[in-house]
Amino acid sequence: MRSASVRFGAACWVLAAVVFLAAHLVVQAAWSQPYSWAHHNISDLGNVTCGLWGDDRRYVCSPRHAWMNAALVVSGLLLAAGVLLLRRYWRTRTAPALLLAAAVAWVLVGFVPADVHLEWHLLGAVLIFFAGNVGLLLAGRSGWPAPLRQLAVLTGVFGLAAAALHLSGMYLGLGMGGTERVTAFAVPVWMAAAGLAVLLGRAAAPNAGKI
Repeated sequence: MRSASVRFGAACWVLAAVVFLAAHLVVQAAWSQPYSWAHHNISDLGNVTCGLWGDDRRYVCSPRHAWMNAALVVSGLLLAAGVLLLRRYWRTRTAPALLLAAAVAWVLVGFVPADVHLEWHLLGAVLIFFAGNVGLLLAGRSGWPAPLRQLAVLTGVFGLAAAALHLSGMYLGLGMGGTERVTAFAVPVWMAAAGLAVLLGRAAAPNAGKI
């Protein structure tokens, strides 16, 4: 029987993805100029000032930037809570440690918008890109059911490939924002799937009878 902490951890993962996506849509809707998932970074939604931004000098003005930054912090905390509460599923310390680092990085980028402290914001982005996706690859050797292990590896591979493309400037038609989303969305997408599987009883934890 699943414990309350396991169910709560799973719910945290699902809620984190919902909060992030909902905030994304609500915040971008407030832009006076159209916001593009292909040509704008996620971070543009959290910039606190209006003006030209980035190497391509795109115009950024996010009236609801506080909402986006708050959503990043909340989502990061929820992701981290799930990693800790679902500890029975991990057979290695490395995967959850990397995923926890990525979750903390979500909190960091929410607290330090790119146009406020770019260096700290970039540190958080790098951790999300690489710690999170490597953590997914290693989750393929965890105690999760086989379909979720396979999904973790698949999303981790796509996330790392997209990170390499994003940083190299080779967007393959997805645009700067598109490649960033593939690499940044990998962790919350997998965690949402894993959380749903737990809540629906499709992912029994190892030694579930002892929970």
